[in-house]
Amino acid sequence: MSRLGLIAGSAYRDLFAQEIAETETIHTDFGDASVVLSSTVAFVPRHGVANTIPPHRINHQANVLAFKKLGVTQIIGINCTGSLRSNLPPRSLVIPHDYVNFWGIRTVFDHEIRHITPGLDEALRTFILETAGRKHIDVMAGGVYVQTLGPRLETKAEIAILKTFGDVVGMTMATEATLSKELGLAYASICSVDNFCHGITDTPLTEQEIVKTARENAEVVKTLIHAILEEETWP
Repeated sequence: MSRLGLIAGSAYRDLFAQEIAETETIHTDFGDASVVLSSTVAFVPRHGVANTIPPHRINHQANVLAFKKLGVTQIIGINCTGSLRSNLPPRSLVIPHDYVNFWGIRTVFDHEIRHITPGLDEALRTFILETAGRKHIDVMAGGVYVQTLGPRLETKAEIAILKTFGDVVGMTMATEATLSKELGLAYASICSVDNFCHGITDTPLTEQEIVKTARENAEVVKTLIHAILEEETWP
């Protein structure tokens, strides 16, 4: 069984603290990517090993191509999001079934005409949902992720538009899913809901509260990831 691909932010850097792991630099046609390799996982720290790369400057093509070069066929993205729904509170987990990405679409096909039908991998999504069920981890079994460009958060007016067709908003997942599909890799996401979006509630939105909730959610997501790795077979 090949390694599971995992791409996530800084809150997950200690996920493999109990395992023997080493960081390798993988060279691709789009640049270099840092990958932490254990016996079961190839982990790409989305914002770099030093956690210094802002969302709008992430080299998504290099990150996903690194998985391809390592022989990874299945990728789970852990994505921090804001809630577009008053009934979807912070500390929720969402396994999205679709996404919206109108802006800044990335591709690995810069020099040829190629078209893909984008989407998330249903078998991998189902596997995540079933594992969460066995571990009694509460997740929302579907939802639409809307990707914006960042690095700033969205205005109240923008959120008023986005909530008409989305459930959560973030800055990374749709690009990762699209590039994975282009490269023939299965991709699914675990979305951590870290805040209500600007204007969904009357409570002021602060970066400190977002970071605090993200860290709390990370502990639950780590439990889910370890449970996934304990499964004898993956889809």
